[in-house]
Amino acid sequence: MALPVEEWRRYAARRWAALEPVLRERLAAASLHDTLRLGCGLLRPEAAAVLRRLCRRTPAGKEPAAARFYREEGNRLFGRRHYGTAVRLYSQAASHEPPGSPEVSVCFANRSAALFHLRCFEVCLEDIARAESHGYPDRLLPKVLLRKAECLLCLGRLQDAADALSVVENKIAMDGIMTSPTHQTVLKKLSQLKIKIHEKESCPEPAQETCGDIQRKSENWEENDSISGASSSLSLNFDTERGRHLVASQDILPGQSLLKEEAFVSVLCPGESHLLQDSSETVWDTRVTNADLYCHRCLRQLLASVPCRGCSYAKYCSQSCADMAWEQYHRTECSLGALLLTLGVFCHVALRTVLLAGFAEVSRLVKRSHDDDKDLHNPEARCKHLGEAPDTRAGTRSIPGCNDNGQYQSSYQAVFNLLPHAEKHSPEHKFLCMLSVVAICKQLQEAGLEAAVLNQESSEKWSKPKTCEKTWGELSPELKTMAEAMLRHMLQLQCNAQAITVMQESGSGDSAVVNKKPMRLATAFFPVLSLLNHSCCPNISVSFSGTAATVRASQPIPSGQEIFHCYGPHRCRMRVAERQQLLSQYFFKCRCQACLDELESDVKSVVSMRNSFCCPSCRAPVQGEEMLCCSNEACAISVSRESLSRRLRDLQQQIKKALELLRDRKADQAIKMLLKCQMDAGNFLSPGHLLMGEMEDHLAQVYATLGKWQEAARHLERSIEIVEMHHGPSSVEMGHELFKLAQILFNGFAVSEALSTIQRAEEILSVHCGPQSTQIQELQEMKTCLSELPRSILQRT
Repeated sequence: MALPVEEWRRYAARRWAALEPVLRERLAAASLHDTLRLGCGLLRPEAAAVLRRLCRRTPAGKEPAAARFYREEGNRLFGRRHYGTAVRLYSQAASHEPPGSPEVSVCFANRSAALFHLRCFEVCLEDIARAESHGYPDRLLPKVLLRKAECLLCLGRLQDAADALSVVENKIAMDGIMTSPTHQTVLKKLSQLKIKIHEKESCPEPAQETCGDIQRKSENWEENDSISGASSSLSLNFDTERGRHLVASQDILPGQSLLKEEAFVSVLCPGESHLLQDSSETVWDTRVTNADLYCHRCLRQLLASVPCRGCSYAKYCSQSCADMAWEQYHRTECSLGALLLTLGVFCHVALRTVLLAGFAEVSRLVKRSHDDDKDLHNPEARCKHLGEAPDTRAGTRSIPGCNDNGQYQSSYQAVFNLLPHAEKHSPEHKFLCMLSVVAICKQLQEAGLEAAVLNQESSEKWSKPKTCEKTWGELSPELKTMAEAMLRHMLQLQCNAQAITVMQESGSGDSAVVNKKPMRLATAFFPVLSLLNHSCCPNISVSFSGTAATVRASQPIPSGQEIFHCYGPHRCRMRVAERQQLLSQYFFKCRCQACLDELESDVKSVVSMRNSFCCPSCRAPVQGEEMLCCSNEACAISVSRESLSRRLRDLQQQIKKALELLRDRKADQAIKMLLKCQMDAGNFLSPGHLLMGEMEDHLAQVYATLGKWQEAARHLERSIEIVEMHHGPSSVEMGHELFKLAQILFNGFAVSEALSTIQRAEEILSVHCGPQSTQIQELQEMKTCLSELPRSILQRT
């Protein structure tokens, strides 16, 4: 959720409506500095009560009762051998336990047991080490140490395994004779492991050959001297119509890397919640969100998370990530968890941006912005005196965001100089953002964190917020400066926020064919990536690895052509009117070639032609706006667009129910329902409608679940025909579909077809995602495996 929760938005709207008309006019016309000066006193004490009430809906503190529940629920599901779900529940339990307590050590030990059964031995060892470091009860230690030895044995680290067993033996010798059944089990296990180690030492296993055939292609890369992270094939230009933009300074080939940039700041978006397998609705939420699945700092996918020391919300992939996040920003954010979840991701990004920049740099740039009020509203006005686009060193030095050497770096200065469009936002929206950032700053002041925010204390003093006598009174001048910068960043985000996406598995997750879809994982500032202007027909693709973005050319780009990014509305996905409406949030009217072609001609858009209805009687195309008439003169049937749209909505609901049946492992019922949906759709949707392709894709998924590979391939090939019709033969969408087809053909031992499909998928995905991407590596592994099959099998296929 980018903006604050609806109740807070309504509160801000009521406060705005209650203001005197004269004050509303002054606020509407005010600069960011004056907005803060006029509005700081408008956040009344009653707002604190409103926010406290709203924050109770998103608790982020540690709850011992929740820890007990999650641990017991994890134990229950561990007993039912649902180890993956048990790992998630033990992680939730650990997030609610205080650090260093025996209880949290038990959570780590229990989680290590589930990880062992999942054969995640390295991660299991990490959890065992965590359990020991957090004071795992001495009487239970032998069992955990035996698990450690068994992990090391499975990893082939025989000497380490033997050493671990020696520690267990020494402990048993020190503790004396053990006669209980549990102790006898430990002794029996110890004896078994010693025998296994001896056997492996006597008969060592041959070293496994590495897959030398899998070649990872290296990318040629020469970095730009003037633009941080950019290729030398780009130049930074400026003109009053397009603002700052990147242009090809030489001919660029498809797949060529153009930009590699680490986000200046990123904040994970919780996203939708999903119920854990075999869990039910309870007092404590057993659903998982992205906040449970990905590291809150580096965005790496989590298996066994490291919890924050102070809150139950933040989770990390390692202790080093947790420590770095704490040092950089989380020691300030920790006690504000519920408030930040209430006020939305944009507010959170704004706060984290100023924390990462530090008060000195924030103060310097805010004061500089006060020198020329015109620059506050339009920083690029400073370049208007230049007669030419500033592509020389002297020119780039004048471009906002560039340093004194004329270099545009991925720095806070570049972030600060992104356009906030303060004069274009509605006054009500600016007022909402102002109240939100002031609420955060007042909470920081009330919690005694002001000195921490201003970098005036060492990290050792920040383990807990200090008490403070100040309440929701006047902000200090320093916090007003931080609030002004935060307001600027909140307004910038509407036009400059970049979604970090990942390909996330959809469906039941136990199919041999992995179905992945792009999912928004985080919101970030990428100062250099933000230089790219929009086109509904872009010439680049953007992929992400953690918090790093890579931009690649998706088609040949001749020297002198601008580099275009798609902000969301693509010509293949929606009509020009829909695209223009969505792009209005960026305060410009798109004049890209795709829009001009559709606006200035009578030809219907690709989307209009292919995602159209057909006559329910004769299935010929229909024409018209509100009333649709059959194009077949012999038929002459007419039907309202609304009635067909209603049928389309009903059909989408039926498809949704079919997918729920698939998730519930009722594949036969899912097939029946999807085939019926397909028959109904054929009566009123054009053959090339995207939904027709989606149904073929879903049928392929169900048949693959049943191991019926030929039927799955047949349906997916039909889906691919429709995807190619909509998105083109070289599109990333085509690459993802071919990847799925390769998996199906691979599992069905259709060797020659699989190899040719793998080659096509590789060619497309390497352009859009790069040769190092996970999908490319999986395709290469499949190819290697198929190539090593006996010649007799290859000849038969």
